[in-house]
Amino acid sequence: MPTEQRSDLALLGLMQLVSPALPIGAFAFSQGLESAFELGWVSDEPSLSQWLSGVLEDGLSRCELPLIERLYCAFEQQDGAAVAAWDEWLAATRETAELAAEDSRLGASLKRLLGSLDLLPKNEGLPSEDSLTPLLPPHAGYVTLFSWAAYQRGIPVRQALLGFVWAWLENQLAVACKALPLGHTAAQRIIEQRRGELVSAVDQALQLDDDELGPALPGVALASALHETQYSRLFRS
Repeated sequence: MPTEQRSDLALLGLMQLVSPALPIGAFAFSQGLESAFELGWVSDEPSLSQWLSGVLEDGLSRCELPLIERLYCAFEQQDGAAVAAWDEWLAATRETAELAAEDSRLGASLKRLLGSLDLLPKNEGLPSEDSLTPLLPPHAGYVTLFSWAAYQRGIPVRQALLGFVWAWLENQLAVACKALPLGHTAAQRIIEQRRGELVSAVDQALQLDDDELGPALPGVALASALHETQYSRLFRS
C-alpha cells in the first residue's frame, strides 16, 4: 500500500478512536469535575478554563500522555512485561475508587469493542475468547487499550497523544455543558484558549524521563473522593 494511503488510513483510525461516538461509555464519567461544580470550585467559563489547564499541566502531561508513548514502544518491541508493568503503574496512580473504576470499565469496554472488530492480539491455535498474548494484560486499563489500538492502526505516537488529549478536553467540556450553565460557544472559546496547551503538553510528555512521571492533582483526587457520596449527580465519577 502506498505511504500516502497508509497515512490516510492511520488518520481515519485516529478519528475513529477519539470520536465521541465510540461506544465505550466515556460520556458517563466526569473525572471529579461534577464534584468541583458542586463544591463551587468551578462555576463559570474562566474557572473551568483554569481547572482544565491545571489538570492538563499537572496531570495528563505527566501521566497518561507519557505512558501512551511508553506503551506504544513496548507494543512495537513486543515486550509484554513492559506493557504489564506500565499498566500496573498507571493503575496505582488512580487515587480514588471512582477514578480506578473509570479506567478499568473504559478499558473493558474498549477491549470488547476491539475484539468485535478483530483488533486484539491472538495466540495462534488457541480458542478465541481468552487467547490474548502477554502483550495485553487480561484486565488492562483504558490507556493501555488505547495505546494498543493506536499501535494496531499505525497511528504515529505524537498524533496518538494529540488525539487522546483532544478527546479528554472534549469530554470534559461536554460534562460542563451538561452540568453547568455553559453554552457551546463558551466551550469553543475554551478550546481556542487551550489548543496550544494541548500541543505543549504533548511536547512535555515526550521529553520526560521515567523518574519524572506522576500526576500531582490533589484537587482532582479530593473532588473525586467527595463525589462518591455526593447526593445528586449526573455522572459516575
